[in-house]
This record gives sequence, C-alpha cells and structure tokens, in this order.
Amino acid sequence: MPGPSAPRATWESEERQPLLARRPRRPRRWWRAAAAAVLLVEMLERAAFFGVAGNLVLYLNSAELNWAGDQASRAALVFLGASYLLAPVGGWLADVYLGRYRAIVLSLLLYLAASGLLASTAFPDGRSSFCGEMPSAHLEPACPSPGCQYTWRATYCAPTLYAALLLLALAASSVRSNLTSFGADQVMDLGRHASRRFFNWFYWSINVGAMLSLLVVAFIQQNISFLLGYSIVVGCVGLAFFIFLFATPSFIIKPPTGSQVSSMLKLALQNCCPRLWHRHSARDPSSAQLLPDQRFPQPGPSPQEDIANFQVLVKILPVMVTLVPYWMVYFQMQSTYVLQGLHLQIPNIFPNCPTNRSEALRAQGSVYKIPEAWLLLANVVVLLILVPVKDHLLDPLLLRCKLLPSALQKMALGMFFGFTSVIVAGVLEMKRLEYINHNQTVSQQIGQDTYYAAPLSIWWQTPQYLLIGISEIFASIAGLEFAYSEAPRSMQGALMGIFFCLSGVGSLLGSSLVALLSLPGGWLYCPEDTGESGGLPGNGTRLEGGLERGCQLRSALTPGRR
Repeated sequence: MPGPSAPRATWESEERQPLLARRPRRPRRWWRAAAAAVLLVEMLERAAFFGVAGNLVLYLNSAELNWAGDQASRAALVFLGASYLLAPVGGWLADVYLGRYRAIVLSLLLYLAASGLLASTAFPDGRSSFCGEMPSAHLEPACPSPGCQYTWRATYCAPTLYAALLLLALAASSVRSNLTSFGADQVMDLGRHASRRFFNWFYWSINVGAMLSLLVVAFIQQNISFLLGYSIVVGCVGLAFFIFLFATPSFIIKPPTGSQVSSMLKLALQNCCPRLWHRHSARDPSSAQLLPDQRFPQPGPSPQEDIANFQVLVKILPVMVTLVPYWMVYFQMQSTYVLQGLHLQIPNIFPNCPTNRSEALRAQGSVYKIPEAWLLLANVVVLLILVPVKDHLLDPLLLRCKLLPSALQKMALGMFFGFTSVIVAGVLEMKRLEYINHNQTVSQQIGQDTYYAAPLSIWWQTPQYLLIGISEIFASIAGLEFAYSEAPRSMQGALMGIFFCLSGVGSLLGSSLVALLSLPGGWLYCPEDTGESGGLPGNGTRLEGGLERGCQLRSALTPGRR
C-alpha cells in the first residue's frame, strides 16, 4: 500500500511538466544533413554563377557572337551589378509571400531555365532558333571584290542574351539572400556558436564552388567549347535543385511571417520628414494611424513591435553602410589586382604552352592556354586554407581564452587588413612601373591576348591576396553573421538582401572612382605604359589584352580581346 508521500510525488512530477508543449528536439543527424545539404547547394550554385561570370566577356567577344569589347564589358557589368542589386527583392518576396524554402525552390527553377537559355546560344542551331542569323553587310571601300561580305561587330542576339543574364541575376540574387538565412535557421536552436561555425563553412563552400568553376569550367570554356562549359553550369544548377528537394524532410521550414517594410517606411517618413508626413496624413487619415485601438487587434506584428523593430533597424543599417568603403576595396581584387597580375611574369603551367616567350615561339601554336579567369584563384585558395584554420584553431583558442571578438570588432579588423592589402598592392605597382619605364619587359600570352609584363614574378602578389583573404574572413563572414543575428525576425530575408545589395553598391562605386581617377588629370591617368615590342628596345607600345590604356585601372572580371 503506497504511503502518504505517493500523492505528493505524483503532484510534484505533474508540476515539473511544462504547460506549453515544447518542440521536439530533432536527432543530431538531421541537423547535420540539413546543414550539409545547404552547403552543397551553395557550392553548386556558386560554381554555376562563376561558370557564367568568369568568361562572360570572352564568350560575348568570341567569333560566334562577335560583340565589341566595350559591349561585352557592359553586359558583364550589368549582370554582376544586377546579381547584387536585386538581392533585396528575393528576400522581401520570401518574407512576405513565399517563405524561404519556396523562394529557393522557385529561384533554382528560374536559374535552371535561364542557364539553359544561355547554353542554347552556344551552338549554331540554338542561336538560329532564338536569335536568327547573324546579319552581314557590304563594305565597299574595304573590299576590292564586289561580293565581299563583312560581319557586323554588333550586339547580335542581344535580346536573348540580356534576358538570360537578367533572369540569371534575379535567380542568383534570390538564392544568395535566402539560402544564407535558411541555412542559419537549420542550426539556430544549437546556439550562437553553431551559427558562427555555419557561416564559416558557408563561406568556405562559396569558395569551393568558385575554385571548381574557375579551375575546370573556365578552362573548358576557353580551350574546348563554351557549349560544354555552359552545359556543366546547367548540370550544377540541376544537381543543386534535386539535392535541395531530396533533403526537404530534414529541413526546418518556416512560413512567411510578413514583412514590416511598409511600416518601417511610414515610421522613417514620420521621423525624418514630419511636415510631409502631416500633409500625407491629412489626405489619408487611416494610413497615419500608427498606434490603433488595441481593443481591435489586427493580424500580423503589433504597432509596438513595429516601433521596436524600427529602432533595431536604425542601429543595424548604419553598421552595414560602413562596409561600403570596404567593398570598394575588396572588389579591386577582381579588377585591378587581376589587371596587375596580367602584367607580372606568370610561370608556365603547361609545358606545351609557350607563355612568356618570343613571338616566333608563340607563332608555333600551343595545345592549352592559361585561362584569364585563373588569376582569380589566388584569393580563393587563400580562403580555402584560412577558413578551416579559423574554425578549428583560432576561434576555439580565442573562445577558451575569452578573447573572441564581437561581430563589430571582427568587421573593423577586416577593414584594417583590407586597406593594408591595397597599400601593399600600391607598393608593388610602383616597383612594376619602374621596370616598365626602363623598358625592361617580357611578352606573355594569356588566353587570346598578348601582354607586356615586368620581369617580376606574379608570386609577389601573394601578400596582398593573403591580406585581402584575411580581411574577407573577418569582415564578410562577420557581416553575414551580424545581418542575420541582429535583424528583426520578420525582416531577415530583406536585410540579408540589403547586405548583398550594399556590397554591389560598393563594387559600382569603386568602379566609378577608378574610372574618374583615370581621366586626364587624374591620379591614375597614364596614357601609355612603355615597354618592348617584338624585340625592339625602347619602342613605346600600349599594353594589349583588352586594356585601353597602359596603367588605367578598369573594373571588369576579365579583360576583353582587342
């Protein structure tokens, strides 16, 4: 017979049970499967993106399309700019209507269709189906025979190609803004340390995809065929789509919570322009009611929550805007660093490729040529090495010593390393110009172009790439973590999109600044970079390989053909 303590024990056990049901904790293998699937999808998507962007100028400038160099460069800049500037659109659609899961699925489908459209322009039947025949015209003064034909260097197939590139940019920007926060959702319940590790490996996956694309796809496009290269791009997107669908049972899928963008705009208008707000509220009194009667609750976030989130937003956005100068510096790696590397001595990689040899040897032909996009691999390799070191050695050590810096401190440290990288690159450029001014040059062939380079090894660029890689680890990864962790729950997708959008703004501002300083009278103006040509010492020549001016620093992924 139970004693008097039995009812009391039963009562105590009932009191220990929570009144609200807790969400069951998922098995550990599910967390790993979900995070691994997101990282794999990101790696494949980045491989596809760089497979399009890496040699886009070269493709448009090829004999099949025959675009002029400036036309091809503009198209590449439009594609890259749109892929960043459209990021808030995908995040906002996910927050309001679709949810992150459905937004990613639809974006991957759009990605697949657009990449297929681009690949269809890489073979004759596809071009004739979508674009018609390339127009031709008579050139009477240049052609002695009456039947001479000349193919226009015009934007042949421009509507199809611009449509494909803009759809690709929209899909890539939507995947970029939603997959980041969707992956962080999968490990959110494991704590802040798990989120920090996820962002480390998310960034590592981005660079694995970039390395595979630049190392394999760019080489195939330049030396075998663009059709095969773009087919690999389509395959990467298709594989990413099926992996994402296959991993659906392991995902934490959250419904759309609605966006507070309209409420934020109203509050911003009321605080920044009170006169304009009062004039608007007089015309439409219902829209000015920021704090309605709480006896009649409305669906969605409460007005008090809107005001609290607006206060958080006011603190977050200035921090994100301070990264714009860093992005202006960072994207020099993809433009001026590459151009500087083209005019440094690059060692032979393939024994059959007569790189850095005389014109006579180069006339004998070669089996393979170094892809221009390979110059971007330096930063990728640095990140592939440093991210695991940071995750497995540096972060645990600092955490154990209680010296782990905050996200803001990491961002400041990253900016310091980024600006140091530019200073080191400037010192190297001064040394390179000393050789050029004394007519000490070597000629080298990269892709289809001939470059006149200083007899300085390209390995001298290692310090600046190492510094920009360190800066990226601290500034960019910490920026992603900050944008996700500090954003209001209903605006995570939109703010993640704004983060990527601001990086695109930094890229465009950096490009504009370089173009401005390269005008006559500017700091970077240098109409000719003298050197040797054809073995004739002292013959001042202009640098070849898509550079219109010798030391004019132009912002583009790869230089076009002359």
